[in-house]
Amino acid sequence: MPVATPGLPRVADSIVDLIGNTPLIRLSGFEAGLREVELYAKAEWKNPGGSVKDRPAARMIAEGERSGALTRDRIILDATSGNTGIAYAMIGAARGYRVRLCVPENVTPERKRILRAFGAEIIFTDPMEGSDGAILRARAMHAEHPETYFYPDQYNNPANWQSHYDTTAPEILEQTGSRITHFVAGLGTSGTFVGAGRRLREVNPSVKLISVQPDSPLHGLEGLKHMDTAIVPGIYDPSLADEDIRVGTEEAFDLTRRLARQGLFVGISSGANLAGALRVARAASNAVVVVVFCDGGEKYLSERFWDEAPAGGGAA
Repeated sequence: MPVATPGLPRVADSIVDLIGNTPLIRLSGFEAGLREVELYAKAEWKNPGGSVKDRPAARMIAEGERSGALTRDRIILDATSGNTGIAYAMIGAARGYRVRLCVPENVTPERKRILRAFGAEIIFTDPMEGSDGAILRARAMHAEHPETYFYPDQYNNPANWQSHYDTTAPEILEQTGSRITHFVAGLGTSGTFVGAGRRLREVNPSVKLISVQPDSPLHGLEGLKHMDTAIVPGIYDPSLADEDIRVGTEEAFDLTRRLARQGLFVGISSGANLAGALRVARAASNAVVVVVFCDGGEKYLSERFWDEAPAGGGAA
């Protein structure tokens, strides 16, 4: 058994043991003009698979093992826009499982390469159908050969939101000294928002829960869903949000670039979530706002929006 050394990072038996306990980073560069508001980002790209999706993927696989639904002769199958798939592939490689993923063909080349590097098999689906097309393909494959697959179904699996209820929210409470007044997260599967939001509200019924989603069906916010026109995840609870903020693609792109100019190299959904958090922060006073930054920017380097200058030259 590894022995931890005081003052050094813990020693892990497996890469899976490094999931969670991500930092909270103050966004002081975006606090100018706010009225006694502290703005923080939960740095989920610090997970070993590079995103917030490590948490639910690990939980769903663990629940599959515990229940007996996941055995060595079964292939892990699911639909993904990238991050959950990377988490499945990483954990599958670490634990000795085959992984087969239905992925929209237009996900970034970086995501495709990461999935293949971990040994995952990719089934590409119609890019015009987005994540919904991937969901339908995975469902059909599982229905045709249920004996072949372990199908965690991240959009409908309660272990998804439970992972955030049990880990993400308690971390935020500890890191803010339970002072958090507003929680902001984007909607993809909705697991982060639903799980963390439920736990935060149990601890503090007055906390404000704000969801973020694209402002139109045709958007460039990879990983986020426009709920009005998409297949709505079974785990989504629309009654939970005190406010649902719609964000445009260009606004998210601009804030993602601005974050990079301040040393935070994050993905597009983080820019979208920050857009929502800034609207909340500007309307609040004497508040502690925590926003989820879902993943890092490395998976989006091929996106052309990086070539444009951020509004204001990078200043907050």
